[in-house]
Order: sequence, then structure tokens, then C-alpha cells
Amino acid sequence: MVNTKVDLLGITLDNPVIPASGTFGYGYEFAELYDINCLGTFSFKGTTRTARFGNPTPRIAECTSGMINAVGLQNPGVETVIKEELPKLKKVFHKPVMANVSGFSVEDYAYTCELLDKEEQVGWLEVNVSCPNVHGGGMSFGTDPKAAAEVTSAVKSVTKKPVIMKLSPNVTDIVAIARACEEAGADGISLINTLLGMRIDLRTGRPVIANTVGGFSGPAIFPVALQMVYRVSKAVSVPVVGMGGVSSAEDVIEMMMAGASAVEVGAANLTDPFASKRIVEALPAAMEKYGIASLAEIVGRAH
Repeated sequence: MVNTKVDLLGITLDNPVIPASGTFGYGYEFAELYDINCLGTFSFKGTTRTARFGNPTPRIAECTSGMINAVGLQNPGVETVIKEELPKLKKVFHKPVMANVSGFSVEDYAYTCELLDKEEQVGWLEVNVSCPNVHGGGMSFGTDPKAAAEVTSAVKSVTKKPVIMKLSPNVTDIVAIARACEEAGADGISLINTLLGMRIDLRTGRPVIANTVGGFSGPAIFPVALQMVYRVSKAVSVPVVGMGGVSSAEDVIEMMMAGASAVEVGAANLTDPFASKRIVEALPAAMEKYGIASLAEIVGRAH
């Protein structure tokens, strides 16, 4: 009998599979399709201080082995999330949930995290300093070690729950940014967010996405994500949550061997709403195939 349980910053997960923010809504939408309690946990939709309509449409472009999106953090704002979304979530998901937070200033991040930190069902705060689809915020904090550290420190000063900083791959040295976050008090690091990409409509000669560029995700970015998880997990002493192109149980195992303590599944949920469930169900057989008795024991094996 294999053991799929893992520990993520003091909370035991039944398995390491975590649908990524922006691909799983607030959970109850997917609960209409299957019992989402089979998941380790999930990271709910990126939440900001105030409501956001998001970017103009079109927001999605297809491409080989992936997709590009520029949704732009559409959400109802943190107070509405707490008042309306979390009560609906609690009815269908009975485990701690990961709260994903974005902002446009250090104060925004601190304000939103302080409110969500008080919510009983929130187990972790995943602080997104890596969104490539908004202007004047998001990724601008995640491309500079000092700015990322400033956000980390501000959030840690107003919260008690584990803070996981979500990093962008669109940088020269992601290790330096991860170390800066760790030194500023981050309890964990999650990576990677999407790469930058675009498509052009050959009939019009114009970009397909109204935002011109968007976040490129899907199986094509898995090798890029894997090497960044490997490098960062070797460089920091805090747990790493790996993501980027994960679409199978084998991908989860590979990501964990690279150094991830848990693994998020993103774009796969958008192409197949049952993707995360199928990965969870396939994990035991994949573990047996490769002679793995416990997933917790393979973290960082590639090191």
C-alpha cells in the first residue's frame, strides 16, 4: 500500500495535488462535477483588495501544447470573497484551502492578506507577485528581489498563517528572488507562474489577445518549470510548491523529485475539468510502477 500523504508547512495533505489559482474558481464550481475533497487542497481564484473586472476580451489564445491567457485577475474583491464565496466553498470542501492574493501596492497585499488570515478555512496564503497580465502591479513586484522582499515582510507582519510567495519565471535570476523572499520571512515558495507569450491573427495581422501578450501555460512549459523548481529548492531551506505544465501523475512525481513538497495543476484544469481528479487517482499506480512507497520520501531526490 503506497502512501500519498505529504506535509505542507505543518498541514497534512492526503496527496500533493493542488489545482492552481485561476484554474479552479472558488472550488464549488468544480464540486458540481465531482467530490473535490479528493484533492490535497486547492488555491482559489486570485483575490485583490477591491473588485476587478479584468482585461478586455478576447482573453484566451490557443497554441501548440499550451494556451495563453490574459484574464487580468477578475474577482469580486476580498470582502465579497469572505462574505459570499468562502461560505459557499465551506459547504463543499472540508479541508484547509489556499488563498491566492494579488495586489497593486504593498499596502494592498497586506490589507487583503490580513483579512484572509482571519478566515478559519484558509490554511495558507499564496502571495502572487508574478501575474503577467495586469499593468502596474503583480509581476512588477516579483521581478526585483527588494520589491518581493518588501511585500513578503509586509504580509508576514500582519498574518500568522504560512505565507507562500508565488514567483514569476520572467526574470533573469529566480533564485535571487526566492532567497530574498525567504530572508524576508516567507514560509514557502511556489513557482512558476506563466511565461509571457502572444499570438497574431494572420487574417487581421493583429494580436489575438486584446492585452497583446498573456501568460503562456500548458505542457510546453513543464521542462522550464522543472529546472526552476530544482534550482530554487536547492537554494532555499523552506518548502517549494511546484507548478507549470503539470498534466499527469508522472509529472507530479518528477516535480517532487526536483524538490517540490506539493504540486499545483493549472492549465490542465481548463482543458479537462476532471484533470486534477484523474491525476490523484493515477498516483498510486504510478508510484508502484516506479517503486515509490511514500511520496514524502522522494522530495528532492534529483538533488
